[in-house]
Amino acid sequence: MLSYPEKVMINDEIIDSENAKISVFDRGFLFGDGIYEVMLHMGNQLLLGEEHFQRLNASLIKTGIEMDTASIPGKIDRIIEAAGLQGQECLIYLQVTRGIAPRTHTFPVEATPTLMIYALPYQIPPIEERDLQAITTPEIRWSHCDIKTTALQGNVLSKEQAKQQGCFEALFVREGIITEGSHSNVFFVRNNVVYTHPANNFILNGITRLAVLDICHELGLTVIEEGIPASTLPSMDEAFLTGTTTQVAALRKIDEHVFYKGDSKGTVTRKIQEAFSQLKTRSLEVSV
Repeated sequence: MLSYPEKVMINDEIIDSENAKISVFDRGFLFGDGIYEVMLHMGNQLLLGEEHFQRLNASLIKTGIEMDTASIPGKIDRIIEAAGLQGQECLIYLQVTRGIAPRTHTFPVEATPTLMIYALPYQIPPIEERDLQAITTPEIRWSHCDIKTTALQGNVLSKEQAKQQGCFEALFVREGIITEGSHSNVFFVRNNVVYTHPANNFILNGITRLAVLDICHELGLTVIEEGIPASTLPSMDEAFLTGTTTQVAALRKIDEHVFYKGDSKGTVTRKIQEAFSQLKTRSLEVSV
């Protein structure tokens, strides 16, 4: 269960979380005018850290927020130390907003971006063994889902809809095509061929998604980056989610379609789960 962190870094200052404050005129508060990243720190390093920072920089460029991210890894080390989490597995949350300025829709001429970072103890299993369920829901978000923006109301509303129906995730359907989940990417398998929506502006190109595409290549699996119509769900053999904290998680059921019962999880999903677990192990060994 997630809790509040003990320490928070705002810009370059580390503060007790109960005393951490931002201005009511911060554009992140006023407009959701900001971007974020969520990373896992394991074995004294960030898991797939280079890929996360590449996406962070891409989001900054796409939103026109000017920030030099070169010093951020050192700041992450500082907040981990301040939180007393050295050597422990933890989750890193990092957020950048356009900064404090008088309220106007146009970019402020002079504003310094606000950086916020915190670390929380967070352990993930070697393999995600949960059997998850999802619903499909009409797409209600904007058309720049490729930006990891803090403006997540559409995601929040859809995730809550899934929760109210006893499900883990909501899968968005845009013009009849399944794109992604409210906080994950989704893959399907049919006749040992893996399908996933292409990385365009209608999905966030997840870091774990990218790792899974590499794994599929290593396993000799055919991958078609093509969104599947929601109407074809009953013809799919397997489905799974990917994400930083979700890892690779099998979907037992979407809407009324059941992919498997009991422990008979799809063989392709299981192979990818095992390969992702090995990837994590290799990443940790490199840092030793």
